[in-house]
Amino acid sequence: MKHSLRSAALGLLSLACVSLVATYPQKAAAGNPLGFFFVGGSYVTTITDSNGNFASRGVFTFHPDFTMSAIDSGQGGPTFFFSSQLGSWKFDGAGEIAARTIDFDYPPNADVVRLDYTVKFSADRTQIKGTIMLTSFPLQANPLDGGGTVIGNFTFTGNVITP
Repeated sequence: MKHSLRSAALGLLSLACVSLVATYPQKAAAGNPLGFFFVGGSYVTTITDSNGNFASRGVFTFHPDFTMSAIDSGQGGPTFFFSSQLGSWKFDGAGEIAARTIDFDYPPNADVVRLDYTVKFSADRTQIKGTIMLTSFPLQANPLDGGGTVIGNFTFTGNVITP
């Protein structure tokens, strides 16, 4: 009984410590030129093509562990069918980050696409804007190794999603 009580107390203490670390904003990462705490967030975006025409809507999520995920309203066709995007981001100048994700096109276009993002934050971090360059590679090629064929350049604007 005494050991069970001690184990339960230690478990609760551990849970409290983990919760505190997960919810308390940490110091800005070394080399963080954004000049503010950035613990990640999700943004609903409007994406336009190189002519300024509406292309799609998306959600970009910048996770605190420097990973990124994205979904796009065009994923399910009618022209292309592709997966959600997964990748990473890094600080890249004052108020900016650079990100890179990968997605896979489903047959008949079966290939892999690299998306390179530049993202600029508003001062209060409630809005973003930037560019996306799509580069296509054969399915068996390395999308992280130069080359590929640029298949599109896009711009986007977005707003943070709050609870």
